Amino acid sequence: MSTWVTQLRKGLMEFCILNLLQRGESYGYEILQSLRQIEELVVTDSTVYPILSRLRKDGYLKVQVKPSSSGPPRRYFSLTALGRQRVQEMNTYWGNLQQGIKRLQQGDKL
Repeated sequence: MSTWVTQLRKGLMEFCILNLLQRGESYGYEILQSLRQIEELVVTDSTVYPILSRLRKDGYLKVQVKPSSSGPPRRYFSLTALGRQRVQEMNTYWGNLQQGIKRLQQGDKL
């Protein structure tokens, strides 16, 4: 069971990050802290930062470096137009997937 849960968490991380950034720009540590509030995700630095980097490289996120009053400058991430389109597509798929799984769980005819 633990392997399945681990794989599910990994698969959901990009989806969760993009949905979180729909609310507005955020810096890495802030994203990490927000995701940690969902205990079932078990979020670590080594999970989030590589995904942020890949999403930026793929054109879904843009980054702005801004000064911080409490330490070094922070890298703020926000969705690009492509990122907004991607998260919309993912949310549509997620809704359809949830409905299909619910029908399956309830024994409804597929």
